[in-house]
Amino acid sequence: MKKHKLIIAILSCTLSFTTVTSCSEFLDAENISNSNEDQQFDSVADTFTALIGVYNQVIGDDGYGQRLNLYYPQTADDFKTSGDYNCNDRRGISTYGACTSNPDLNKPFLKLYSGIERANLVIKNIPLSPVYQTGSAADKKSMDRYLGEALTLRAMFYYDLIKNWGDVPMQMVPSSDLESVYLPKTDRDVIYDKIIADLATAAELVPWRSEAATANVRFTKAAVKGLRARIALARAGYSLRRDPRIMAKGSNSEAYYQIAYDECRDIINSGQHGLNASFEAVFRALHDNTEDAAHEVIFAVGAFGGNAATDSKIGYYNGMRHTDGSNWKSSGGINAVATYFYEFGKYDVRRDLTVASMQINDANQAILATGALCTDGKFRKSWTSITGTAQNLAIDWPLLRYSDILLMFAEADNELNGSPSQDAINAVQLVRNRAYAGNVGQAGSIPTDKTGFFNYIVHERLLEFGGEGLRKYDLIRWNLLATKIAETKHKLSDLSNGTGQYANVPSVLYYKESPYDRTKTAQAALQTIDIYVPAGVNRSDVYYTPAPASTTVPTGYKAINWRAAVTGQYINDPLKGYAQYFEANRKELLPIYQDIIQSNYNLTQDYGY
Repeated sequence: MKKHKLIIAILSCTLSFTTVTSCSEFLDAENISNSNEDQQFDSVADTFTALIGVYNQVIGDDGYGQRLNLYYPQTADDFKTSGDYNCNDRRGISTYGACTSNPDLNKPFLKLYSGIERANLVIKNIPLSPVYQTGSAADKKSMDRYLGEALTLRAMFYYDLIKNWGDVPMQMVPSSDLESVYLPKTDRDVIYDKIIADLATAAELVPWRSEAATANVRFTKAAVKGLRARIALARAGYSLRRDPRIMAKGSNSEAYYQIAYDECRDIINSGQHGLNASFEAVFRALHDNTEDAAHEVIFAVGAFGGNAATDSKIGYYNGMRHTDGSNWKSSGGINAVATYFYEFGKYDVRRDLTVASMQINDANQAILATGALCTDGKFRKSWTSITGTAQNLAIDWPLLRYSDILLMFAEADNELNGSPSQDAINAVQLVRNRAYAGNVGQAGSIPTDKTGFFNYIVHERLLEFGGEGLRKYDLIRWNLLATKIAETKHKLSDLSNGTGQYANVPSVLYYKESPYDRTKTAQAALQTIDIYVPAGVNRSDVYYTPAPASTTVPTGYKAINWRAAVTGQYINDPLKGYAQYFEANRKELLPIYQDIIQSNYNLTQDYGY
């Protein structure tokens, strides 16, 4: 067990607020008597144990081990879930056609409220603790930090609820302190304002990374501030309202842009985090539970234990596909939208990492994927030490990166000033230049007018964060989800027909299998595949050059459908079509699982479900 896993692993089954006999009991929300509460918080060590119980609700299959980060964020204009539509599984969520009976909607919702319950207990009891009131200065400092972390975790749980379900019940005290647990929905802006204020408090209580003596699976000051900036931008932006049922902004957006600006500026000026010179190294580190050299990943959700409660299926369910007979079986269950590959410039180093246009076959050889079956490539089982059929790979999830801080700062600056300042342009330029490392001259210019700069950021975030679960929620807060889905459908039609910007995209590619070396970079591993390149064409241009007739291709090359894989069925089929069931002013949010609605007579479904 790596050292930094201790924060979560310490009580995965054996410790909680109450005596438990199994992991399943531990993961349920607790009802704690006053005497047990007093005992739990009468020492720094026991309070830390309680805090771990809050962190524990972030992880596992129903948290950021699978559903919250891999199921719910699909589909935008980057990735979608593979397979045929079914309203009662993850494919129903991905196509915006989930039924209220979909079981994948159930446990994540309950897990988030279980996390809130645990956080409420910590937040209530730390100020009441004798350690907090009369303990040493060092003990009080520790207790302050735990309080700040609990406030941050509660804010994170509410943000996950709001971005997926909109208005939800707000409970800021333990259940035992309520007259009734049957709470109605609270307007999301009220919840946002509360958690934004809580995060301001938390930022004063937790240390910077250099002072924390812990790894990035615990919240530090930059992580708190970064989360506050992200939530402030959501509060400033659009969301689907209950009455009237339209996409609309909340009040006083400028104040929230200012919060995002100030928090991001503080992180930038702190010198605690930076951009890793290697884009790929950021994600490689997540596979062996280390931190990248520049501390670009400000906060990661840890994974451990090889089970559904505490580990993750990152790299197995998502990530580059390894076929069943290979050394590393993984499903590759998330596919790149076929047009996404062509959103990147051909010199952008992010393309071949983010969009895995290769897979590993039963003979452990690298082969090309079709244009419709490329996967998200930032996560790869073969980058871990785990082989065989194991699904839980202990890969951490990058919840907040420094590049996000730079781009949020630039976005807020542009909104506040009516055009980007030089600082905002410089922030975007840092992200862009890394993407074009070795070919900075090909990076292009950054617009300096408000609209042009905003549109540039919209596109740059598409390229920078593909597969990291941000894109759909970005598009929603910008009120661009319906627009981008419509644009993508049009682009897919052009790609299928080989028209417009895709006129020179090859219908097929020809290649030879090659031995796979997992130590090579993503780009180098792709380069080892022998792709047939017509005379006079550079290899880098093969994806932008019409395919030659098969009669001109030397013997030994296999053909694979590239553009030809994007058919009318891929675009519009009721079972296989892209975002087939999306409806504006309705499907921006998920339905609440029907049994949850039935268990609370004050809870309503809303949004036309």
